[in-house]
Amino acid sequence: MTAALRRALNVSRSPVLARTFIRFSSTASRQLTLKERLAELIPAEIEKVKAIRAEHGKKAFGPVTVDQLYGGMRGLPALIWDGSVLDPEEGIRFRGKSISECKELLPTAPGGSEPLPEGLFWLLLTGEIPSQEQVTELSRDWAARAEIPDFVKEIIDRCPPTLHPMSQFSLAVTALNHDSAFAKAYQEGVSKKEYWGSTFEDCMDLIAKLPNIAGRIFRNVFGDGKLPVIDPSKDYSANLAALLGFGDNEAFVELLRLYVTIHSDHEGGNVSAHTGKLVGSALSDPFLAFSASLNGLAGPLHGLANQEVLLWLRKMQDKIGENATDEAVKEYVWSTLKSGQVVPGYGHAVLRKTDPRYTAQREFALKHLPDNPLFKLVGQIYNIVPGILLEAGKAKNPWPNVDAHSGVLLTHYGMHQMQFYTVLFGVSRAFGVASQLIWDRALGAPLERPKSYSSEAIQKMFKDRS
Repeated sequence: MTAALRRALNVSRSPVLARTFIRFSSTASRQLTLKERLAELIPAEIEKVKAIRAEHGKKAFGPVTVDQLYGGMRGLPALIWDGSVLDPEEGIRFRGKSISECKELLPTAPGGSEPLPEGLFWLLLTGEIPSQEQVTELSRDWAARAEIPDFVKEIIDRCPPTLHPMSQFSLAVTALNHDSAFAKAYQEGVSKKEYWGSTFEDCMDLIAKLPNIAGRIFRNVFGDGKLPVIDPSKDYSANLAALLGFGDNEAFVELLRLYVTIHSDHEGGNVSAHTGKLVGSALSDPFLAFSASLNGLAGPLHGLANQEVLLWLRKMQDKIGENATDEAVKEYVWSTLKSGQVVPGYGHAVLRKTDPRYTAQREFALKHLPDNPLFKLVGQIYNIVPGILLEAGKAKNPWPNVDAHSGVLLTHYGMHQMQFYTVLFGVSRAFGVASQLIWDRALGAPLERPKSYSSEAIQKMFKDRS
């Protein structure tokens, strides 16, 4: 800074103002990185949590019922999850922003219209909408971190093709623990206040390496095993599509951008999110925590639902044909219910309206594949099933969820390998789990240890109560 400029700004007599100006001058030519911005936000967030606990710490949400304990803890307020909140009427909000708002506000790829997952990750971590420059830099950072160790490649390559892709996925992610920055820092005695830094590095490495892992599994099980290299000039979803063999289809790339964004987080109570948070609370590194998340996601009640929807739709088509009448569809739906089965893709543990993630995918389909027979059937079912479910009394929420649509979109572009769909879900869910793991370590979240009761203990507890 010149003497004349210093005099003009009258900062020569104010060392604090001078330092502020110098700092501004040195950073004005570039925008903050994600880690730099996060470091700025953490102190204020720590104070906010202290204030919340000081003012509200002894207050109760309400009673806990015995039914909640036996009923999978449905509706039991028991977790802090900063990235997203699921409203029964509005659906998911990422840091207060709806999916439609995210689609409008988050940066897109050049020539594209769908939000980039890089922007969503920035939003989940900071609560802020990043600039195009910040998102581009995040894409480059992930591309630079994307290579996986040779021994992890060997682990994947030695898996038999009959081993489920999700099992292979979990194995590979667990093995990444070998190079965990957090595990190393912990062994070296890093201060608790600094846990978040190495956790951030692990989470960045985790997200960056997932496309190479997923692509290698896909090519080994369903293809020729040959992988292209990561292109540092492309965004995350474009590289993921290329690794899966769909990089030349720009519409599929756009689908992945939307898919990863809307599947990234769904508050903390679902199995994969809660599992990652729980395991992370033991100070297991992010690779171990997220591999546990993947094992939960692999369950048929969580991550396999989109496959069940697609199978059900195809069975319906085989039975009643394409372009079936509404009456034929109604009859098939009733036959499904009367056989003791559920209509897959409908209903949700929390939502009481149409899932906005379903709506986002429907809008994509209307734009890119309006004449697809399965898409037409999905729309027809949407107009029919809720009324039947309400009449049958089968669901508190008779409306479609995200799984009612995603499989149809993937298969339209030639990804017919339904066993792999949950791997894509897993790649997406890493964004939400990773962002919460970082904040848990930054805020000093303790080891999770809820209280459990036996059935006998509950009987004794309420024996003499009316």
